[in-house]
Amino acid sequence: MTMISYPPKPSPGDRVAVISPGAGLPGLFPRPYELGLERLRKEYGLEPVEYPSTRKMGSTPQERADDIHAAFADPSVKAVIASIGGDDQITVLPLLDRELIRANPKPFFGMSDNTNLLVFLRNAGIVGYHGATVMCELGRPGAMNPQTAESLRAALFTSGEYELKPAERWNDISSDWADPATFDAEPEMRPADGWTWVNADRVVEGRTWGGCLEIVGWLLMADREISHDLSDYDGEVLLLETSEEMPSADEVFWTLRNMGERGLLQRFSALLMGRARTWSFAHPNGPQEAARYAAEQREAVLRAMRTYAPDTTIVFDVDLGHTDPQLVIPYGGVVRVDGLARRITVTY
Repeated sequence: MTMISYPPKPSPGDRVAVISPGAGLPGLFPRPYELGLERLRKEYGLEPVEYPSTRKMGSTPQERADDIHAAFADPSVKAVIASIGGDDQITVLPLLDRELIRANPKPFFGMSDNTNLLVFLRNAGIVGYHGATVMCELGRPGAMNPQTAESLRAALFTSGEYELKPAERWNDISSDWADPATFDAEPEMRPADGWTWVNADRVVEGRTWGGCLEIVGWLLMADREISHDLSDYDGEVLLLETSEEMPSADEVFWTLRNMGERGLLQRFSALLMGRARTWSFAHPNGPQEAARYAAEQREAVLRAMRTYAPDTTIVFDVDLGHTDPQLVIPYGGVVRVDGLARRITVTY
């Protein structure tokens, strides 16, 4: 197994690459993108650097791979941040120069389709960061969520332990980015119920693996960036969350069941399950429908875990992934899950 280490951190004043490894959506929705760039400059003191495909819809996998290589190879660039996700980043992975990237380790921030690049970096021995894309978190209407902003600041600039805290209020309902009025006010938040713990009679610590469940499923189907020596995952912490595609409870169960049949699911010491995304433009659920969707997803996860990994510690509704606020999780970095104290601590 490749040794995994944390790359050097940027400092205020440094240049950071902004790339679109999944989709050039900044070209379609410039308002949240430009807002995110402005906050990188004003709130974090960083200077964003764009690449040829950053704002280009329909860019080829090779064009996006070229941008990734350029961002990592440039010694003046101290971190790399994804503009947003997408749906075909898996086609970029075979084009990446692992040795070039390994020789130029940098913090990479992204989620959703960027699970692909996070897994790739982990396999190259580089800790990445699950979360904080330019358009979604930095480009949030009104203002960044304070909890997201604090987590991102700690992940960007500090090293050491950082305790994650459950959100008191949250949101997963989006507004139309094409409507300027969307950016006049912050999203409306609703009360959160905190985290739910299962098998919380122990303290476990391990490096993280996983990401967006749909992308993990695609990687498994393509047999790409998945270790065939499953002992590589022994004792690690699995983090999973679902996207605005809102997979059905059956689909969630099937993916986890297949991980169990492969002998993978039972390798992990803990599962951090992100708060379910319960609303999308295609499925604009009301409160009752949203609650039912979240409950059915939780039961699907429990059913799979009871079958294949009944003793694993599970924490549901962790504020990671496609939710607001969003906590940044080190990918391949160390996480301690303290069931006795009901605390989660990451190492940035």
